[in-house]
Amino acid sequence: MILVNTDYISGKELETLGLVKGSTIQSKNLGRDITQSFKTLVGGELKAYTEMMNDARALATKRMVEEAEQMGADGIVNIRYASAAVMQGAAEVMAYGTAVRFR
Repeated sequence: MILVNTDYISGKELETLGLVKGSTIQSKNLGRDITQSFKTLVGGELKAYTEMMNDARALATKRMVEEAEQMGADGIVNIRYASAAVMQGAAEVMAYGTAVRFR
């Protein structure tokens, strides 16, 4: 499966299959939240949250790829990511793009 954020795959003629997406909602860990709140006092990267968001993007991407595979896709073009708070302490991460098949 080829994943790109462009509207083409170099050297390939594409047939569009449709929109695919994957998402997950992640919540903060209370213990992690307390330690990270102390970090905001001195500044710097909130590594636990960076890790949480990286994991969330990876899971959303995996789910998007699984949906594309069910459609018989060879790749996904125009991949984008979005995130939004859905409630206090929880965020949704969504990956979406266009599933394509090589001609």
